[in-house]
Amino acid sequence: MDTAVRELSYAQAIQEAMALAMEADDRVFLMGEDIGVYGGAFQVTGDLVERFGTDRVMDTPISELGGAGVAVGAAVTGMRPIFEFQFSDFATLGMEQIVNQAAKMRFMLGGEVSVPVVMRFPAGSGTGAAAQHSQSLEAWLGHVPGLKVIQPATPHDAKGMLLAAVADPDPVMIFEHKLLYKMKGPVPEGHYTVPIGKAEIRREGRDLTIVATSIMVHKALEAAEALAGEGMDIEVIDLRSIRPIDRDTVIGSVKKTSKLLCVYEAVKTLGIGAEVSAMIAESEAFDYLDAPIVRLGGAETPIPYNPDLEKATVPQVPDIVAAARDLVKGVR
Repeated sequence: MDTAVRELSYAQAIQEAMALAMEADDRVFLMGEDIGVYGGAFQVTGDLVERFGTDRVMDTPISELGGAGVAVGAAVTGMRPIFEFQFSDFATLGMEQIVNQAAKMRFMLGGEVSVPVVMRFPAGSGTGAAAQHSQSLEAWLGHVPGLKVIQPATPHDAKGMLLAAVADPDPVMIFEHKLLYKMKGPVPEGHYTVPIGKAEIRREGRDLTIVATSIMVHKALEAAEALAGEGMDIEVIDLRSIRPIDRDTVIGSVKKTSKLLCVYEAVKTLGIGAEVSAMIAESEAFDYLDAPIVRLGGAETPIPYNPDLEKATVPQVPDIVAAARDLVKGVR
């Protein structure tokens, strides 16, 4: 592997991963609305249509159900499609193909077929796109056996996890937060993979474990840095994979710190924080807890258009600081 490292944006890292996958395997092709000449709604596919042609970078009609069905069907026949939903909210229109076909086909056919489809979902709030274009629906798909669901939080992981997803024999759903697309970070050249199902400890600590996903990883790290000035040592875990979850890393961290704060953008009720909390409650780590587990998720409301209201509906750094401080100091 070429070990040279450059600074790339999250979007550039994804584009590079798709190009590498297409160069390495003629079965890999891209599908999605406006991903061709336009370069994608968030300019992630960029000039790939010029490099690989319209046979491999395919603009689809405005029919998420139809596009998802074609992608699933192509995967069953041995192709390796990467299908982009223009917004993650539009997964609702393709759920029949995702949940009833892609997730179940290997099981229903006795393992005789695999469905190596990758679906990309630009997700999350912060762009003023309002209630129907700003949701975080990863927990919906994480509920479904047969799907793998990931949320890379850095450019490095965006590239490595996409390449791992393309090589995976099962359907992989990638939720990419829209505010991360312009974030830059170190990305190695060449082909590498980041394992699906393995969390990453982004910051070591002893006083509290924060398990975060996607953009909340960065907010949690900012909060941890602020609390370090108050003498608090916060551990931050980037969950990265929603299904499967890295139980060992989370349980080991909680056993060390004895406190857990789950931070995620999706609506708090039935979100990924509930699953992480239950996992700890059902494990040996429960006996190590010195305080109740706290979940910090989105408000119980659709995402507003107004920028101030939009920001108020999802956890921000001051919210994380306050919740973490209370936990460490035993207020909760």
